[in-house]
Amino acid sequence: QVQLVESGGGLVQAGGSLRLSCAASGRTFSSYAMGWFRQAPGKEREFVAGISGSGVSTAYADSVKGRFTISRDNWKSTVYLQMNSLKPEDTAVYYCSKAIGMGIARNVDAYDYWGQGTQVTVSS
Repeated sequence: QVQLVESGGGLVQAGGSLRLSCAASGRTFSSYAMGWFRQAPGKEREFVAGISGSGVSTAYADSVKGRFTISRDNWKSTVYLQMNSLKPEDTAVYYCSKAIGMGIARNVDAYDYWGQGTQVTVSS
C-alpha cells in the first residue's frame, strides 16, 4: 500500500507561483515514476507532468511546458510541482499519482495510487 498526501494548493493571481508537494509512504519510492494530473470542473483528468524513478527523465503537457517543473527527493519520498506564470486556465484540482512502473506515462490507467487532490485557483 502507498499513501500519497498533497499540499501547497491555494488561490493565486495570474502570473503568480505555487509549489505543490506530495509525500509518499513506503520504502520503495525511487522504484517507480510519479506523475501530476489535474481535473477542472466538467473536464476529464489530464496529465500535467511526470518524472522517472531516478528523477533523470521528465515529461510535460504542452500546456505547461516552460512554466511548470516537476522534481523529486527520493530521500524524503516527496515529489514536487513548481508552477510559475500561472494562468486562469490552470485552475483545477491537482492530483499526485504513483506509476505502476518505472517509466513515465501520460495516461491515467498507468497509475495505481492517487492522492486526495489539492485545489489550485488562479484568478484573472
